Amino acid sequence: MDPVVIADRYALEDVLGRGGMADVHRATDRVLHRPVAVKVLRETATDENDRLRFTAEAQTLARLSHPGLVMVLDAGTTAERPYLVMELVEGRTLGRVCADGPLSPERTAALGAQVAAALAYAHDEGVVHRDIKPGNIIVTDTDRTKIADFGIARLIGDTVRHTQTGHAIGTAAYLSPEQVRGEDVTTAVDVYSLGLVLLEVLTGERSFPGSPTESALARLSRDPEVPDWLPETWAGLLGAMTAADPAARPSADEVARRLGELANPSATRVMTAPVPVAAPVSAPAAAPAAASVAAPFAAPAASAAALVASGRERLAAVPAHQRGVIGAVGAILALVVVVAMAAGSGGDTGTPTSPVSTPSSSPVSNTKPSTPATPTSTTPTPTSTKPTPTPASKPPPPAKPEKEHGHGKHKGKH
Repeated sequence: MDPVVIADRYALEDVLGRGGMADVHRATDRVLHRPVAVKVLRETATDENDRLRFTAEAQTLARLSHPGLVMVLDAGTTAERPYLVMELVEGRTLGRVCADGPLSPERTAALGAQVAAALAYAHDEGVVHRDIKPGNIIVTDTDRTKIADFGIARLIGDTVRHTQTGHAIGTAAYLSPEQVRGEDVTTAVDVYSLGLVLLEVLTGERSFPGSPTESALARLSRDPEVPDWLPETWAGLLGAMTAADPAARPSADEVARRLGELANPSATRVMTAPVPVAAPVSAPAAAPAAASVAAPFAAPAASAAALVASGRERLAAVPAHQRGVIGAVGAILALVVVVAMAAGSGGDTGTPTSPVSTPSSSPVSNTKPSTPATPTSTTPTPTSTKPTPTPASKPPPPAKPEKEHGHGKHKGKH
């Protein structure tokens, strides 16, 4: 049997779906050689309002272009029956996807964010869908979504009605309270319907079951139940989307943003870098617990003597014209150490500090002294609290040995 061909171009094949007034067929475009979907008004749909709504859908889709919306390709009339040619989307409706059971919150958020983004675009273009439900959302094999069936969509501010005043239009289980009451609709009705869809996808159950009348009237007396096992972020969003007051609902754009965060929380988590902490200037490293630690700033005599001797050797190797500068720097360092000693003697019993030797107030010899015959005392010279700075203009005079035993001729020689 030869297929039915519309407009000598579109060869109809199997039926993909049936709506209230039209059937959707898979078809082949014989001109461009591509698969398409053709929506044809049934012969039984003789009501003039049905024809007006069908034409309105074609005109509405023609003004929209978004990856989340089914694209219209052509429209016309054949044998007095209007038809609409659309892109063929390979996939299943969201209702069929959920027939296997509820979806995870992450996947639900990812799918819902796409639907909300497409709705936000349509709303910006002045279009309200008015019939958001699982059967009108197509999910591809790659989890991309497409909103279909703009048959009862309405332009914002459009005063032309294709239904009787005061009559609810849409699918009863997903109507907003204002739609049930027959009031003028705004973009908020799509947000409410999407909220009910998300609840159903998460729980596997409709929020308002029962007959169309029971389902429609139920939302006038109660809000949909949000499961307490959902995280607060989910519960807060769904509660706002299904608020009875349209003005209290978020925009579709806001819903898309928040669902995007729920779909991929790790991508929106703020990563805080650790703040570097400056090392204390006056706090040296703590000694190991097992080691005995001397009292703060107390230096053994032998260590002090060795340090002074070492300093003399290093200073002797410095050219004479630089020793004055070194002497001035040494005096300043001595003053700093004395101030640190005064600050550290205030009874601080915290972490013990490493031993530090303080310089003598006596000037340091420029040359290495001869070894005295009489051993010197191992008791360190008491430190003056106010050392006299060595003038920077000339090096300090050499220190005199305690006694001379015939070795004076070797002074200054090494």
